[in-house]
Amino acid sequence: MPTVLRIDGFEFFFYSHEGAEPPHVHVDKGDGTAKFWLAPVKLEYIDGLKKQEQRKAKRLVEEHRLFLLEKWNEHFEG
Repeated sequence: MPTVLRIDGFEFFFYSHEGAEPPHVHVDKGDGTAKFWLAPVKLEYIDGLKKQEQRKAKRLVEEHRLFLLEKWNEHFEG
């Protein structure tokens, strides 16, 4: 489960067994979690994040999308 980014208490990571799915990232903060597709950025699920945290998580995924896609490709296709 490689963590590829940490910002403002958010942790962005992949599960190593999910390479057959389209590119996506999991985001955790405290007890909350979310999953975002990366191409295009779209929320797949969210649980336990406050509304403000949800918005920030999405914004961070959008801002770092190209980096996250690069890391996805390195991990699953590298």
